[in-house]
Amino acid sequence: MGHSERAHALLSASGAHRWLVCTPSARLEEQFPDTTSEAAAEGTLAHELAELKVRNFAYPAGFGKQKLAAGIRKLKKDKLWQDEMQGYTDDYLEYIKASALAFQSAPYIAVEKQVDLSGYIPDGFGTADCILISGRILHVIDFKYGKGVPVSAEENPQMKLYALGAYTAYSMLYPIEKVKLSIVQPRLDSISEWECSLGHILKFGGYVKQRASLAIKGEGPYAPGVNQCRFCRAKAVCRARAEKNVELAFAVTEKPALLENGEIGEFLQKGEDVAKWLEDLKDHALQESLAGREVPGWKAVEGRGSREWTDMDAAFAVLQQHGTPEALLWERKPLTLAQVEKTVGKKEFAEYVSEYVTKKPGKPALVKASDKRPAITNKITAEEAFKEEMKS
Repeated sequence: MGHSERAHALLSASGAHRWLVCTPSARLEEQFPDTTSEAAAEGTLAHELAELKVRNFAYPAGFGKQKLAAGIRKLKKDKLWQDEMQGYTDDYLEYIKASALAFQSAPYIAVEKQVDLSGYIPDGFGTADCILISGRILHVIDFKYGKGVPVSAEENPQMKLYALGAYTAYSMLYPIEKVKLSIVQPRLDSISEWECSLGHILKFGGYVKQRASLAIKGEGPYAPGVNQCRFCRAKAVCRARAEKNVELAFAVTEKPALLENGEIGEFLQKGEDVAKWLEDLKDHALQESLAGREVPGWKAVEGRGSREWTDMDAAFAVLQQHGTPEALLWERKPLTLAQVEKTVGKKEFAEYVSEYVTKKPGKPALVKASDKRPAITNKITAEEAFKEEMKS
């Protein structure tokens, strides 16, 4: 069965970050179609490629090079295929190989393993990308092809649910005591790892059981927020989210004219979802208007159009016939550094031209204090000031 054909549980592992916090959201979402995007379809294709490669590594006798090659040829026929998928899935495979070698003895490897979560979630299940087990260690690895933001494995509810399911499946065979969770995002050059005890995972299972009993019935208080609302299908018209953001946006209080830094931090935290909510609301109103349903005070109009050639080669030929030099119709541009690296491969790039590459510091960006990157300032230290004085 292909990745896109797999069933999804009402209380899915991938949606756990939402329904564990906002328990009524799962039933609320049922009123809306489960749509997909080209980016999601592209991710599914990359996952299928990754699965083929890991199966070839884990079970070479039953899934040899011929089956691998045939599977890849089939995937290449997909309109969303991109050659760069080969390199990114190789990175994922290399991580799995290195993780397997890190065990004291060869681990048992499960690929795209559907795990039973019904002991914690009514009719619950999930599919773990890769599971490694040896001795007392359970290692769950997840492949993410997105290039939006790095996803952390630390206390990640989706990954902890996979670990619960893997423990349920293999606890009779292995004396598991330690759990390692990893998320590999090769397009962001990001690998997040986190370890915990089995006891921690089982304690989480108890919490899941309580929350799932509310979520399956659509009960419990709504809890809108940035993380839980981001991919919720009801996010545009959810009343709880609307009321929370309107209350924040239009709150009037008698306070000093200027905000203090403490208040700025608080407003940034509380207001993170306000702008996103307004955009979601506008998108929904546009779809309603296009469907012929009135949204008082608003309407859909045609945006600014753009021009494009019906036959560029023919047009250029005519221009050249009338005296326009070919050199004026084309411009020669080099590939970007990242594009060159993808074209020649990371290993070859590093070996042949790394000495010609320098990394410039990125533009300062404001992030939450929980971000792993070190804080920076433009404040000159006493040591730097002394160096400047010595130079002058």
